[in-house]
Amino acid sequence: MIRFIALTPAGERLANALLSNSQHNHWSDAVVNYKPKPFAEFVQTAFKNGDWLVFICATGIVMRTLAPVLQDKYQDPPVLVLDEEGKFVIPLLSGHEGGANEWGAQVANSLGAQLVMTTAKPYLNPIYTLGMGCERHCPLEFLESLMLDALAQKGLTPNQIHSLNSIDIKADETNLIALAAKYHWDFNTYSAQQLAPIEPLLSTKSDYIFNTVGVYGVAESAALLAAQMATGTEPELILNKIKNAKATCAVARGFKGAESLIV
Repeated sequence: MIRFIALTPAGERLANALLSNSQHNHWSDAVVNYKPKPFAEFVQTAFKNGDWLVFICATGIVMRTLAPVLQDKYQDPPVLVLDEEGKFVIPLLSGHEGGANEWGAQVANSLGAQLVMTTAKPYLNPIYTLGMGCERHCPLEFLESLMLDALAQKGLTPNQIHSLNSIDIKADETNLIALAAKYHWDFNTYSAQQLAPIEPLLSTKSDYIFNTVGVYGVAESAALLAAQMATGTEPELILNKIKNAKATCAVARGFKGAESLIV
């Protein structure tokens, strides 16, 4: 869930303006919480539940309230802070790992605001890649709805995606090609031999898929290899494989020039 938390009338108006754009931004589960009480308990519970939080108030209030429940950048949900005039958007927590930078960019774009990021420069321009697998002759609507769901889960939009990727036996899959064309992405396919070295980075491994196509997972493998090839650095999964009745989808990320930085 996405929560816009406001403490002043002006902040509430801004929160409602954001909420009015929620469908356009694929924030289907967004809500406004105005002066929730008891404040600290409400905020800490939402944070521990993994809710994505946008605070329209002073950063000091946010940090003092969340300090007792902070864990690390791999587990904490993204947190944004806005001024009540909607001029600035600050990704405060989990900017790089949790997706607050990308989500903050969406919020800033929605408001016409300035995005204020303090993340090291190589991490400000990530490369995002999609990997997909599907049944033969999978309908376009199954592929597109799954893809949009995957992006929404990570606060991404289609124009942030570098490429759509799959295994070579899907090189002629009509609707994978059509999906890539619709969103102006490159469509790349890779052989099982090319995908095999990515195996240690997979979140899960399917013996059935391996026995069928020669790799333990098409969507994750293809997304990861594409990110690696685009950046020349080790990629990471930011969304493990999700699926519907006919397709699978995963999202990977890489950073050009990031290999020399301490994360």
